[in-house]
Amino acid sequence: MSNPIKVANAPCSWGALEFDLDGQAAGADRVLSEMSRAGFVGTEFGDWGFLPTDKDGLKAILDKYGLQMIGAFVPVALWKREAWEKGIETAVRTANLLASVAERPFIVLADENGSVPERTKNAGRIRPEQGLTDEQFKTFGEGANALARAVLEMTGVKTVFHHHCAGYIETPAEVEKLLSVTCPDLLGLCLDMGHYRFGGGDPVEALKKHADRIWHIHYKDCSVEVAERARREGLDYFQAVAAGVFCELGKGDVDFAAITKILNERNAAGRLPAIDWIVVEQDVLPGMGSPFESAVRNRQYLKTLGL
Repeated sequence: MSNPIKVANAPCSWGALEFDLDGQAAGADRVLSEMSRAGFVGTEFGDWGFLPTDKDGLKAILDKYGLQMIGAFVPVALWKREAWEKGIETAVRTANLLASVAERPFIVLADENGSVPERTKNAGRIRPEQGLTDEQFKTFGEGANALARAVLEMTGVKTVFHHHCAGYIETPAEVEKLLSVTCPDLLGLCLDMGHYRFGGGDPVEALKKHADRIWHIHYKDCSVEVAERARREGLDYFQAVAAGVFCELGKGDVDFAAITKILNERNAAGRLPAIDWIVVEQDVLPGMGSPFESAVRNRQYLKTLGL
């Protein structure tokens, strides 16, 4: 009998993002308090410094709100070899901290999203010629392997890669190519339903196609109307987010009922890797929307799916 999948949220749902943006995001105590009150039992780490960066301080704030630590997002421009050293250093430092307070956390590796103007401008409508060259892709894969290997050997923590709009790994073809140039024993995939959908893919098909590589799951929805508007009007990534492309769960077209069914069947059959957690992410910009009310509605929606 498999254990039920547990449900976490992430600071990005309160506008606490890794990007340098205008506006004031909510602080850690407010975010974790509201996350807990909304019914979530885990959190991701957020950008370095959002939560305490010492073991005792981090454990204290997690215990205060009854939350478990699930993972931490680490962006690195892996297509540039000169970014590897600092990226590996950051990932190892972060993994050591997470391992001191959590069981089986993940480093959630990503490209340095939002840093390349062409990719940021064309998020949700990327053309093949706007991607990495074969040589750059090879470098990207080697960097991802090197980082994942260093993190595992030095901390025991596993790494998953988060495909992301406004980064170089966005479209289904780019996700598949990254998986083909990385080691399946070192690097898993964090399947983010909303980013995969906005990037032009079907998350249900991705969940089936890449089942063995998917170690971590982000539940994010994607508004069909806003995605179409972004493409029609040429909105960049941040404009699309501001317009609500990542809407509340159940208000977009991601089929979470089918996804949840697949995950439950996978766990019940004992197929590995088991999915112990799903993490809700409803990316908003600092100061945007009503994060607590959205979190409550998102949690209620998940209850209708048995989560």
